[in-house]
Amino acid sequence: MQALVKFGRRDGDIEIRDIPKPVINPDQVMIEVKATGVCGSDIHLWHENQSWAIKLPLVMGHEFSGVVSEVGERVTGFKIGNRVVCETAASVCGQCVYCVTGNYNQCPHRQGYGALVDGAFTEFVAARPQILHHIPGNISFEEAALTEPICVAYNALVEKSTVKPGDLAVIQGPGPIGIMSLLMARLNGAGTIIMLGTTADAHRLAVAKEVGVQHTLNVQQENPLELVRSLGDGFGADVVVDCTGVSRALQQSLELVRPNGRIIKIGWGPEPLDFSLDPLVGKGVTLQGSFSHTYTHWERVLTLLSAGHINLGPIIGGVYPLRQWQEAFTKMEEGENVKSVLVMGM
Repeated sequence: MQALVKFGRRDGDIEIRDIPKPVINPDQVMIEVKATGVCGSDIHLWHENQSWAIKLPLVMGHEFSGVVSEVGERVTGFKIGNRVVCETAASVCGQCVYCVTGNYNQCPHRQGYGALVDGAFTEFVAARPQILHHIPGNISFEEAALTEPICVAYNALVEKSTVKPGDLAVIQGPGPIGIMSLLMARLNGAGTIIMLGTTADAHRLAVAKEVGVQHTLNVQQENPLELVRSLGDGFGADVVVDCTGVSRALQQSLELVRPNGRIIKIGWGPEPLDFSLDPLVGKGVTLQGSFSHTYTHWERVLTLLSAGHINLGPIIGGVYPLRQWQEAFTKMEEGENVKSVLVMGM
């Protein structure tokens, strides 16, 4: 079967290769992949500037949906032909305190698809049933493939640091996670939402407007502090969501947030901090990190999608066959697509 493989540690060491089809064990399900979303992390892998551990060679891709094509003899709850979407935690230990309390996203032995386990830019993936979810009939495979980034935003803005009705919220970075965070902030009742981006984000800022943000701002042309302080009581944002992973963005968060406010950090980045964290102390600000998601997040997000509370139409910028992966990656990297989706068998 064909797969998009990262084979080396240099910029651009990615190509389509023929690889063996995986074999399931009695406790696994085989998924025939239908659609896989391109994540910003995939673009980092493309250019060899990721900040997390990976194996090589590696089949990339971790946001995927498909159809059950084989079922292990000890598996219950799934049958051939079921439409499913799969979480990213390919394997966990199942025994540590995080696993037994349902917080397996923090398992120290967790191995994720498209990082330490071969992922879904391919035709078939073996998965454990504990991380599979049935796709409601009114959700397409392409939409279902975006469940994962929505769950990232759900965990951050709903579970880890709830956005409250009437909040003034600032979101840094209109990439996929930033746009999904905007959707979660709206669902939580944020009163005013500001999306920050750069000149390269012109199209994505327009999409943010289309899906419900009140203000967009190019930080290379305007000072967001002036806008933030002109709204509400002038003390700053109730919550700032850093979806960039850039060191300067966190420094900016400390400037924009109000005393006793909240900063939610989702974005990854290898840059060291080169500024003082004293404003965090002086303002009494809560800085909350958030990583990945768990089973209940997926079930809730699929319910929201099925009920029509999340509109992915403007967010899916293009659907491409696997052979056009480079175009799909490039259009995301250049900001033309908020989200690209690769479709197998197209």
